[in-house]
Amino acid sequence: MSIAPGGEVPVPAELGRLAEDTVRRAKVPGIAVAVVGGDQVVGAAAAGTADLAGAARMTVTGAANWFSMTKIATATAAVLLGERGSLDLDAPVARYLGDAWPEAFSGVRVQHLLSHSSGLRNPVPIRWVHRAGDPRPDPATFLARQLARQKRPRFTPGSRAAYNNIGYLALGEVIAAACGDPYETFVREQLLIPLGMTRTAFSWTSPALSGSPRVTGYQGLRRPLTPLLAAYLPHGILGRRTGRYVALEAFDLDGAAYGGLIGPVTDVARLVALHANRGSVGGLRLLRPGSVEAMSDISTVGRAYDFGLGWFRPFHDARGVWQFGGGMGYWNLLRLHPRDGHGAAVMSNTTHRWDIIAFADAAIDVTVGAGSRR
Repeated sequence: MSIAPGGEVPVPAELGRLAEDTVRRAKVPGIAVAVVGGDQVVGAAAAGTADLAGAARMTVTGAANWFSMTKIATATAAVLLGERGSLDLDAPVARYLGDAWPEAFSGVRVQHLLSHSSGLRNPVPIRWVHRAGDPRPDPATFLARQLARQKRPRFTPGSRAAYNNIGYLALGEVIAAACGDPYETFVREQLLIPLGMTRTAFSWTSPALSGSPRVTGYQGLRRPLTPLLAAYLPHGILGRRTGRYVALEAFDLDGAAYGGLIGPVTDVARLVALHANRGSVGGLRLLRPGSVEAMSDISTVGRAYDFGLGWFRPFHDARGVWQFGGGMGYWNLLRLHPRDGHGAAVMSNTTHRWDIIAFADAAIDVTVGAGSRR
């Protein structure tokens, strides 16, 4: 066993070999993984390439867009406010958003946003991005634009679940209304900093990311289709081609609460550790054990996935829960085995969807022992 760059996290040899083998088999540019046991990041490894043009190796300190892994941070923030008495998870969303919330969705409660059971429609958010350094749209205005397209619920709120990004955009504004600070400020000051996630931020231009090399996102694309994608994406997002991949320039997401965080896999793993260790990390308790258990308790049934408060799983997954982070250029995962107190964070820099769940489970097994399987 060796020590990762910076001397922070062990790099078990078997975990490194697993990452190297997976890069070859999954045919992805690069993979970074960090494994959690209780409140500790017990192992991390990286393999492959972070930047094909410069031949830069993937590292566990490289930063990438989280995309929807951010939803676990947002859900955790909402539950934290609920514990403090500032946010009633059973209250109607309109209590916090007022007239900005459409009357047709008056039956939606905050917990429905958390469990993806609001009945909101879910448009493809491929254009919800902007070049790093450009201003992010005002969150209330951006949400209002999306809600204007929602005419009526797809189903009775709370009756079933269907994955939804707009619900988490709304949850970000609910958090802001409940705490009196912008959503990003609350998450940074009350979650990221207390957890020691000091290399994670909502924009590539943040000083917090200055010490982390950027992991370039890649889209596999046939050459004749490149002009079409360039025309579809906002200006300045599509970069140059290397082989079968087209690079993406640094970009931020328009909606911070549903997918806007950026940072290295070892920081992401600290959020997993909070949930694996039932609400405390390094002696600091942020959530009560019962609240953490409620988040991973699968209570709302959907067609493709069943949901808790943020976490979800398909019905056949007996080991635990997860949250994907998929978007243009990246395919990521938070994996949690609640009963065992184990978990993993995985980042890869391609839109290509490979079997990331099986890899995360294998990474946990080789790091904390196959005996974790129950």
